[in-house]
Amino acid sequence: MRRTLREEFWNLPNGLTLGRIAAIPIVMWFIWGGEPEDCVIAAWLYSAATLTDFFDGWLARRWGLETVMGRFLDPLADKLIVMSMLIMLVPLHRVPAWMVVVVLTREITITGLRAVASIEGLVIAAGQDGKAKTALQMLGVLCLLIHYPYPVNLYGLLTLRVDFNVAGLWVLALSMFFSVTSAVSYFRHFLTALERKRRPGGRPRRTSERPRRTAFEVTPS
Repeated sequence: MRRTLREEFWNLPNGLTLGRIAAIPIVMWFIWGGEPEDCVIAAWLYSAATLTDFFDGWLARRWGLETVMGRFLDPLADKLIVMSMLIMLVPLHRVPAWMVVVVLTREITITGLRAVASIEGLVIAAGQDGKAKTALQMLGVLCLLIHYPYPVNLYGLLTLRVDFNVAGLWVLALSMFFSVTSAVSYFRHFLTALERKRRPGGRPRRTSERPRRTAFEVTPS
C-alpha cells in the first residue's frame, strides 16, 4: 500500500533523523557555555545524536520504511550536525577557520556534482573513503567538543593525560585526507559513468554496493 507523505515524514526512522537535526541548537547552546561541565554535556548530546545515524538507516531497511523523505533528510542531517558544530567552534578558537573552509568547500562541491549526476541519471554508490571521512569527522568534532585535557586510563595499565582539542584537530586533519581522496574518486566515477552513458548504446555505470536507505540514487558522503 502506498504511504502518504505525512506517514513517510513521521515514521520512526525519519523521526530519529529529525531528532538529530533538532539536537543541533541544544548542543550549540552548551558549547557556547564553554565550561568543562557544559562541554561534557554537549559531547554526550552530540554522541547520542550521531548514534541515531546508524539506527535510522538500520530500522528503515529492516522494517521496509525507505522513503523519499528519508533519502533527503538522512544525508542532510549528517552534514548539518557536523558543519554547524565546526562553524560554532571557530569563534571559540577550537578549530582553525581554514580547516572549516576546506571541509565546507569539499561538501558544497560534491553536493553540486551530485545534482548534476542526478540530472544525468547516474547512480554511484558510496565508497569506503567517503564513509571513513564521515566517521573521522564525527569523531574529530566529538574531541573538539570535549576540548579540555582529561586523564584517560588504558585498561588499568597506563594513564595518559589527553588534550582532546589537539586530538580532535589531528583526527579532523586525517578526515580531510579522506575528504580529498573520496572527492577524487567521486569525480572519477562520475566522469566514467557519464562517458559510458553518452556512448552509442551506453548505459550508466552502477556499482554493486547496496544503496543506503533507498533503492534509488545514493552518492558518496
